[in-house]
Amino acid sequence: MKKLIALILALAMTLTLAACTGGEPSNPDGSAGGGSSASDSTTGGESSVSDTTGRENTASDNTSGTVSLLASAQYPETVDFPDEDHWDDDAYDAWRALRQERLACAEDYPEDYNDFVSATMAQFLTTANGENAAYSPLNIYLALAMLAETTGGNSQAQILTLLGVDSLETLRTQANALWKGNYCDDGTVTSLLASSLWLSDSLPYQQDTLDTLAETYYASTYWGKMGSDAVNQALQSWLNEQTGGLLEEQASGVTLNQYTVMALATTIYYKAAWSDAFWEGNNTSDTFHTPNGDLTCTFMHQSDESNYYRGDQFGAVYRSLMNSGGMWLILPDEGVEVSSLLTDGQVLDMVEAGTDWEGCELCEVNLSLPKFDVSDDLNLQDGLEALGVTDVFDADIADFSSLTDVAAVLSTATHAARVTVDEDGVEAAAYTMFAADEAALEGPMDIVDFVLDRPFLFAITSDTDTILFAGVVNQPVE
Repeated sequence: MKKLIALILALAMTLTLAACTGGEPSNPDGSAGGGSSASDSTTGGESSVSDTTGRENTASDNTSGTVSLLASAQYPETVDFPDEDHWDDDAYDAWRALRQERLACAEDYPEDYNDFVSATMAQFLTTANGENAAYSPLNIYLALAMLAETTGGNSQAQILTLLGVDSLETLRTQANALWKGNYCDDGTVTSLLASSLWLSDSLPYQQDTLDTLAETYYASTYWGKMGSDAVNQALQSWLNEQTGGLLEEQASGVTLNQYTVMALATTIYYKAAWSDAFWEGNNTSDTFHTPNGDLTCTFMHQSDESNYYRGDQFGAVYRSLMNSGGMWLILPDEGVEVSSLLTDGQVLDMVEAGTDWEGCELCEVNLSLPKFDVSDDLNLQDGLEALGVTDVFDADIADFSSLTDVAAVLSTATHAARVTVDEDGVEAAAYTMFAADEAALEGPMDIVDFVLDRPFLFAITSDTDTILFAGVVNQPVE
């Protein structure tokens, strides 16, 4: 154990994450290229590394003085989509080759990912009770996958069962494919995923686990005095940086205490423009019928020939996003509650089938969509326990032996998400935080007036048809 602690101390280097300045996030380590590495560089005396904005920083608190880096993830290479005003065929070929490589990752996606989405959507969105709700199933999936890597025994087995895999080896292949297949920053689409692990500097850890998290999940590992201002501020800044400042209010409340053994966080920041933007001049002020009364808000309008999808209890349209996937807008029939759609297998079947859906028909669709800004904070514990993940929350049987020999129990399981939609496109972000404390049919076109003037469901997909975000709009403006 002394050798292990000595090794950890030798690997440590000091860093501070700069306070969030807003704007779009960048790679957490500011670098490109695959793989991972353990950091062992020092500058003599007080150590420092560059944060994501390229500034040199040092950190100190009133006791330990440092936050250190034990394992550093190297993020994948990105290639910008060429500027259409100065077109370059070579640049386009490089962009297209990388995009095809990313799309090919879908071949290794989890076969049961939509089952996970279905189970978690029903668990975490049905409790809206007239309020807005939003979450990122991809973000939670990757956080649970990382949690599985830190656990052992039945604690791990329960997580693997929920994720639909039978071994860590299978999970690593599938989670890594999901990660790489949905990571993009090409100047037109921003879909940035990030992961981190935060460890107490007073306890020993398994270096192999830290390396696996860096290589498979692109997770950098940080090390410091739990409960200190330095660690809490660094963690909050990291969350803000990786979510583009969209969740600043939620991140400001994230703190660890002196008994925390470890915390892990996953984030996603997504921004894409409509393939066919809404014209602001068409906007109108109209009524949205919330569960608690009528509300006046801004509606965007667009008419075109596009596919209209019918289910037994709903209608749906799909609006594509530039060089990305798109957004499904799913409206329950009159008299049908949105909550009914969350447990209706037809919704996910339709999303998966796309234009192959039996109820898909080319129509002239007059879309009226309210601009909306939906955010939500979730405590995941009750939902995860209902889905079979119980041991990690039980101090008597929780098993974190893959990470540390110290007895620990999961004390925090939270998720925050925000999705905004306007004339230009979609911007969304989410983070998941776990912390463990010690103890088409041919023929005449029908005309469809698709007016989203009552509670509706939405889902945002990537260009590999992965559901990135899903939610319920009960009140477009809060």
